[in-house]
Order: sequence, then C-alpha cells, then structure tokens
Amino acid sequence: MKSFTALLSYASLLALASHVSAVPTPVTQALAVRQNTGINSSANKNTVNPTTPVYPQKAAGDAPYSVDENTLRSALYIPPTFQYGKTGKQSVLMVPGTSLPGGIAYANAFGKLLAASSYADPVWLNIPGYGLGDAQVNGEYVAYAMNYLSGVSGQKNISVVSWSQGGINTQWGLKYWPSTRSIVTDFVALAPDFRGTTEADLVCSGLTLALCTPSIKQQRDKSNFISVFRSNGGDSAYVPTTTFYSATDEIVQPQIGTGASSYLLDARNVGVSNNQVQELCAGTIQVVLHEGVLYNAVAWALLEDALTHDGPGDRSRLNLKSICLDLAAPTLNGIQGESILLTAVPNIVAYKTHVFNEPAIAAYAK
Repeated sequence: MKSFTALLSYASLLALASHVSAVPTPVTQALAVRQNTGINSSANKNTVNPTTPVYPQKAAGDAPYSVDENTLRSALYIPPTFQYGKTGKQSVLMVPGTSLPGGIAYANAFGKLLAASSYADPVWLNIPGYGLGDAQVNGEYVAYAMNYLSGVSGQKNISVVSWSQGGINTQWGLKYWPSTRSIVTDFVALAPDFRGTTEADLVCSGLTLALCTPSIKQQRDKSNFISVFRSNGGDSAYVPTTTFYSATDEIVQPQIGTGASSYLLDARNVGVSNNQVQELCAGTIQVVLHEGVLYNAVAWALLEDALTHDGPGDRSRLNLKSICLDLAAPTLNGIQGESILLTAVPNIVAYKTHVFNEPAIAAYAK
C-alpha cells in the first residue's frame, strides 16, 4: 500500500506543479486573491470580545503566543448567521489542513451540513500562509480560536473538527494551552497525521525539494517536531476524540492498524474512537483519498454521532451497511470535493519560503 500511495502522491504533485508553473502570473495572482477574501479571508473584523480575556494568557500554564492578538483573532471567519451561543446550537471550530484556507475546505462540505443542522453553529480558521508556515505557530491560531470561540459563545463549551495538519495543530494547542481542554467537548480529526507522514519525504527531497515548506518539513514522520509533538503524552487524547482515516490516503501514510498515523492513544481515559474506513466498511471497496474524507458519508456519520452524543463517535450507533454504500455525505458532491487539490498545489508552489531544515522547536515545548 505504501508504494502505491507514494507513487500516486509523487506523480500527482509533479504533474500539478508542472501545470501550475506554466500558468501565466496574472492567473496565479487572481487565484491568490480569491483565496484571501470573503469566506477564505484571514483579515476578518471580529469585534466581539470574549467574556474572559484569553490573551496573552487565559490561565496559568498556557504557553506564550508569538503572534499578536489582532492577527490571531482576524484569522477566524465567523459567518453572518453565527449565533454566539444564544441558541441551543453548539459552536464548532473547523481547522483546515496544509495549503488551504478553511473556506475552501469546509464551506461547501461539512461546514455547510453543520450550518444546516439543529445542533451545530460552525466557524472556521483561515490561517495566514494556508498552514504552510511553522506548524507550531499554526497551533497558536487554533489554541487562541478555541478559547476565543468559547468566550464569545457565552462561555459555553465548543467542539473542534480538523482535517489533515489541522489535527496536529489542534492537538498541539490542547497540549501547550491546557486552558483549552475544559471547554472542548469533542475533537473530530479527519485524516490527521499524528505520527507525521512518510509521504512528506517525497516533497522535501529530490525533484520536488523546491516545494518543501516549513510545515511540510515538520510533518515528516521522523521530524523533530513530530518527536516533540508526541512526547510527554502528546500521542494521547486530551479531550474526547474521534479520528477518521483511510488506508488509501495518498498524502498521509502509514494508515493501517495501531501504527496508523491517525491512530490516537487514550492514556487519560477521556474517550477515543479510531476509525479506518476500510475496516468500518469491510466487504466493500473503499478508495478514499486524503481530500475524500471531507465529503465521505461515513466520516460525516461519525462526526454527526460524536457531536450529538457524549464522548467520541461510536460506530455501533451507525447503520454502516447502508452508509458504506453512499458515494458522499448527503447533498455533497465528490467531484467538487476532489477538485480542492487544484487549489492546494498552487499555494505550495507560490509559498514565499521553502526550506531545507525544519523550524527550531519553540522554547515552551523544550
């Protein structure tokens, strides 16, 4: 499986990068503008202040921020329909993955479904640089957003949904900003690379070395960042956590058994549910790619189950015999879901800083 996904990932990235390099500059610039405005903006005016200040520190033990509060707050996109905890809906923070803003990842996918639900009120992060910069700094945005969102939602608890690197960023925030743990009731991580990924070496070596950004370098399975991330209990959940992942992921590998990158331990007994789609849907053909988890029917069913019950998502409550036959979650389009890759790769190519070495570990994490 690893050799198949490695070949697929490498060939896809080379082909897309070659295509992007041949695109005239004005088109590339237009793409960048489209991804930094509206639902994809990282310059939002969030004027509502949290009931309890969360910056520069909400509670003793929280790590210091290296980013100013205005920048951290501006990265949070709050839809005009958001109710600030005034209804029975729970506020849900959605964290994107590497090379995409939250709007592209979620607005026409699970964000749309959550907004139409009776139980969730979603917002999302648009991390500056599309999460291609230092993953430790990306984690600051998530840590701040968790406490801020609770603080403007009547101090009520929130849930977090992440994709890809967003899972690392969320877990990093929970680890080094302990004040976040008491206000997060559920963490649903879609295709997280908690162990890093062997596929990152394909981007950070050989012909694609020029595409190696700081966070991609950090997501190598043998990086210093991943080692520190997993140390001192970082490989175990801090809050009730549901993971969903696929053996045929072309970006994150390995994804099989207890050694899967997305597999999270539960040393604190908070409740963890690890879910590989091929295991859940045994007897059916499930070729679910990295971006495919953002519209997958089983992923949505687990997410919905987690957010509407205490503890993590529970496969025993799902009608898997039926759900595993669905091509996508209700009202979602698989072709549209897969197309986000055409947006992701140009962002990697255009990123201002490509590196040979990963960023130094922050002082608070040493």
